Amino acid sequence: MRRTLLDSLHGPLTEAPPAPDEAALKELAASLDRTARARLGRSLSIRQVDAGSCNGCELEIHALSNAFYDLERFGLRFVASPRHADVLMVTGPVTKNMRDALRRTYEATPDPKWVVAVGGCAADGGLFAGSYAVEGGVKDVVPVDLHISGCPPNPRQLLAGLLALLQKAS
Repeated sequence: MRRTLLDSLHGPLTEAPPAPDEAALKELAASLDRTARARLGRSLSIRQVDAGSCNGCELEIHALSNAFYDLERFGLRFVASPRHADVLMVTGPVTKNMRDALRRTYEATPDPKWVVAVGGCAADGGLFAGSYAVEGGVKDVVPVDLHISGCPPNPRQLLAGLLALLQKAS
């Protein structure tokens, strides 16, 4: 029995991850920064708002700040106040408890401003739709300029979505 247990502890049996395409990622982020500077005259400031999510989308959004993606090197940054933001990235279905807070956050964000609904739940409430505690998707509370689908969308999809938003707004 001991031998069987020890033989089973040889390590993971998963495949190695694919090699990241560092050049494509750099070009995507650089293109996003160029477009933001052309549109706004400065870099893009993002305020992330959790309106009641399961935190899957937040993990992917936070990955944008890790050492691999490192948005700060491209001039993109997350801000703590909606008063300093250009983009509100909203995740999750909007719960009844967060409805008014999301509206106030939207109103506190200066123009020009954009709202990005991130993930399937932000679109229409996802699997939480119809719950007594859920108001609905983000579009049911504030106007949405872009929806980035996925459960959750990966950081590369988030970057591509932000670039598409700025190119559409130009």
